[in-house]
Amino acid sequence: MLLRGGAFSACNAAISENRSTFGFSNSIRRKNGNGFVLYNYSGRARRAQLLRVLAVATGEAKTKQQESSHEATLADRLRLGILAEDGLSYKESFIVRCYEVGINKTATVETIANLLQEVGCNHAQSVGFSTDGFATTLTMRKLHLIWVTARMHIEIYKYPAWSDVLEIETWCQSEGRIGTRRDWILKDYATGEVIGRATSKWVMMNQDTRRLQKVTDEVRDEYLIYCPKTPRLAFPEENNASLKKIAKLDDRVQYSKLGLVPRRNDLDMNHHVNNVTYIGWVLESMPQEIINTHELQTITLDYRRECQQDDVVDSLTSPEFVDDAILELEGTNGSATAAKDENDCLQFLHLLRLSDGSEINRGRTEWRKKPAKNELYN
Repeated sequence: MLLRGGAFSACNAAISENRSTFGFSNSIRRKNGNGFVLYNYSGRARRAQLLRVLAVATGEAKTKQQESSHEATLADRLRLGILAEDGLSYKESFIVRCYEVGINKTATVETIANLLQEVGCNHAQSVGFSTDGFATTLTMRKLHLIWVTARMHIEIYKYPAWSDVLEIETWCQSEGRIGTRRDWILKDYATGEVIGRATSKWVMMNQDTRRLQKVTDEVRDEYLIYCPKTPRLAFPEENNASLKKIAKLDDRVQYSKLGLVPRRNDLDMNHHVNNVTYIGWVLESMPQEIINTHELQTITLDYRRECQQDDVVDSLTSPEFVDDAILELEGTNGSATAAKDENDCLQFLHLLRLSDGSEINRGRTEWRKKPAKNELYN
């Protein structure tokens, strides 16, 4: 069953009148400053509830297949995730664990990227898309089509520390005729402060031929019903950093880490190197003196080809120059924690390539001066 405009209105109205009837006592309660008063409901459980209420509101009965496909699992009941009332975005909360923090005693960028991936996959599952790791629609599975990442852009204004609670909202929407996009907003759950934003572009590829393919109207119709009807962007600012093209590094690189090899646990459920692994490879060639004094505030990666288990990868890095001078940044889209002294902010270009010179990734990173130690936990 597909949930469309008028039906959603009837559905929401029915929910408002029947909250006690539909068992909100099974939802997960979370604590705020005034006690346990905030309620959360798993995405799939919320969707199942929406379908039940929609059947009442529209007079349509659900099929057994619809009923079984959206029954809440144990993971659904324990997961702190929820679909928005209109079904067009998804929120999930995460506690930062001790093994997810790094030398700065805050979550690493790899941790952030993994959580973005997790909440995106859980969103796809919550609306009934494939659980095989590809977030595919029914037509895509019939035609052996999958989504692959073309670009990822992450901005982090404040890193969460161990035991902090991070709330991430995500949604997807169409991106021209050849792909789609997914955006994220990251908030400190305790304060509601926006501590990061991210966006990504995805293209469709034939799983058998490994060739890109245009998104058909049939596929588009299957996922657009779960997308905002008007464009909603995590980065609405004109000329924001997520739109910048990344120049290719020439052979005069200043820093390198050669001979990187994928480990077995770098492979994902689809048997190729996970997107987050590329972030770690990019950072491997950063100079240690920058790591000691600065922290990553922005990373952009353009994915140009897949990396296989037996590939050998070189990571190359150089400062980005403008008119023979290192580019000095003025801030990052209104970040409250951007460096006050623009000379403390540095920008680098990156290239991941195979030993034969074939490009895997192009990247750009921006680094701000680390906060004073007494500011880390404020």
